[in-house]
Amino acid sequence: MHSLRPWLTPALFVAPGFLVYTAFILYPMLQAVIISLYDWKIVAGATSTFLGLANYVRAFNDAHLWLSLSNSAIYMLFTVPPQIALGLGIALLLQHKSPAQPLFRVLYYLPVVTSWVVVSLLFKYLFADRGLINFLLGLQVSWLSERGTALVAICALGVWKGIGWSMMIFIAALQGVPGSLIEAAKIDGAGPWQRFVSVTLPAIWPTMGFISIMLVIGGLNVFTSVQAITDGAPGGSTDVVLTHMYRTTFAFLDFGYGSAIAVLLTVLVFALSAFQLRFFRNGATS
Repeated sequence: MHSLRPWLTPALFVAPGFLVYTAFILYPMLQAVIISLYDWKIVAGATSTFLGLANYVRAFNDAHLWLSLSNSAIYMLFTVPPQIALGLGIALLLQHKSPAQPLFRVLYYLPVVTSWVVVSLLFKYLFADRGLINFLLGLQVSWLSERGTALVAICALGVWKGIGWSMMIFIAALQGVPGSLIEAAKIDGAGPWQRFVSVTLPAIWPTMGFISIMLVIGGLNVFTSVQAITDGAPGGSTDVVLTHMYRTTFAFLDFGYGSAIAVLLTVLVFALSAFQLRFFRNGATS
């Protein structure tokens, strides 16, 4: 009993959070894995049929799922790098003290705290046939009627809404860069770009990794903007993984297959996160 006493107080503090995590995260995840093995019936009294890995085989042969995954990948590739680059650039500009600095920080961060539904509907009207984008550019493009142009609108929203989030984290990271190293680099004759590459970037590299991992996870889990702007139109060509899963599960009540898609997406996100974590760790030690 005496040997357990040092662990008792930490365990009591951790227990409530662990119970909540188990009830709302671990248990639903385990239940989703179980449901993915069945032709799951939600109707009371109906019998669910065990299918084994049939739903997973179906997923690998689902052409629309592959299209949805490619759209998710396009969204990720065209939103994550701009959010990182623009967020870092703005953070570098705003780290210098000025009377307007707090105002600019608030203005850049406002899109982050706005409702996804509200701004998605706003962008839907901006990119409408008679919307502001066509008016300003003098074009007559039907942005939301073609897959490519509709994805442009969705990606533009993702970048606009996410810059402020990465900016704030980069600002915090830049405050931790040792000023003595920057001054030493100046004395050695290093220019602004050389100081950034040799001093600033290595110092904020772990933060860069964190932001990249979080943005990739968010990119693969994009849902609200696609659902509100196009709802998969035209003809499901702008569906992403989550909209396809949502429609499969709640429109067609195919809970087993929808759960299989969710499990596969979780595995993909975990694999990409592990790869990025290793990449940024190796970059930090090289």
